[in-house]
Amino acid sequence: MTSLSRVRFLIHQAARKLFSMLPQGQRHGIYRSFVDCDPAPNERLVLKIADTQEELEACFKLLHDAYVSSGFMTPDPSGMRVTIYHALPTTTTLCAKLNDQVIGTISLIRESAIGFPLQRIFDLSEVREKAGYIAEVSALAIHPKFRRTGGTILFPLMKFMYEYCTTFFDTRHLVIAVNPRHIEMYESLLFFRRLNANMVENYDFVNGAPAVGATLDLKHAPEIMRKAYAKKPLRRNLHHYFLETKLPNIQLPNRRFFTTNDPVLTPDLINYFFNERTTVFAELSERKKTLLHLIYDLPAYQKVLPPTLNAPDDIKNRRHQRFSVKCPASLNISSDDRPIKIEIDDVSRYGFHARTSRPVPTNKFLDAVIQLGTHEISRLTVQAIQGSDAEDKHFCGFRIGEPDLIWRKFVNALYEGHTHNDLNQATRFLP
Repeated sequence: MTSLSRVRFLIHQAARKLFSMLPQGQRHGIYRSFVDCDPAPNERLVLKIADTQEELEACFKLLHDAYVSSGFMTPDPSGMRVTIYHALPTTTTLCAKLNDQVIGTISLIRESAIGFPLQRIFDLSEVREKAGYIAEVSALAIHPKFRRTGGTILFPLMKFMYEYCTTFFDTRHLVIAVNPRHIEMYESLLFFRRLNANMVENYDFVNGAPAVGATLDLKHAPEIMRKAYAKKPLRRNLHHYFLETKLPNIQLPNRRFFTTNDPVLTPDLINYFFNERTTVFAELSERKKTLLHLIYDLPAYQKVLPPTLNAPDDIKNRRHQRFSVKCPASLNISSDDRPIKIEIDDVSRYGFHARTSRPVPTNKFLDAVIQLGTHEISRLTVQAIQGSDAEDKHFCGFRIGEPDLIWRKFVNALYEGHTHNDLNQATRFLP
């Protein structure tokens, strides 16, 4: 380190120390004063789901270099940071590209049988007590050239994440585990709330670095942000930027069906990233290997998954759906009663689970009208078999009497599709 670099380093450290001594409210206000959201970013900037081998590899390499330089991992021979969570169909990796080069990435990990990375060290029971699905925000990296450019890449990427979670990912709660140096940025700008007051000194998922856990309730976040940014000019107003600004740079998925996941990994891609380029699969425990086989239960995947020797007794007979859905529907009890509005969140060949607007009578056959996609409507006779209540919301499982043609084709598409593109290009439905 040169003498000039040493002086700059000492000045920076002194400034950080002085900043940390300010009251929390002032610190958060200073963070928000630095917000600069360009409503018309470079037209060559593209924000999309990473769904090709080249895009995924570029994301994993960018993440690797960022984590190595921060001390969050040791260099990997592959030059990539790839984890078991990247192999799951419930994980979506977003990327920012400029001139066709990936310059930013972030991953969203929906809950699955394998869980979240941070649940190994943080208690999520308080979050789970509330209604709504949870997703962990992980694997954020920005190319070094764009880290000191006033958020020109970070803010569009965060806006993309917000729109995707609230519009397509059926997510209410976001959770994060971040280095203590960065937690106040999430608290001040996005209003994340810490999971507990304690910092974890040694988080093995990031090479033993310290971590702080936090959560954001997306149901209440808009109003909190509206009040906090109400007096800010538009370029410094994250509420306006996230909820009202339209960025043509964002390429949201064009779904034909009302699924809530966007899996991209074909068997070939799984084999490439987790067997050929890295040793992720080879290093899994028997439990995770077994769960992986249950998640990817299609024959095309079985040959590229790691072999299992002794499946744990408590999971060997489980079944794990690869797709969840968000299909609006209504139940007609009789001509005299108003229909019950429901929202289906997962399906099987002969049944489904749904959130309902009010309790549903059990052991009685009902007429259901289900919107499976933009142009696909299924009409079924169903029977409620089990109900539960949580936070003034009603949930119920349903048995289907006899599936109609539209339902059978819809479920077959879910079971046979490898990726979200398979579903988008499906031609199995009648016009």
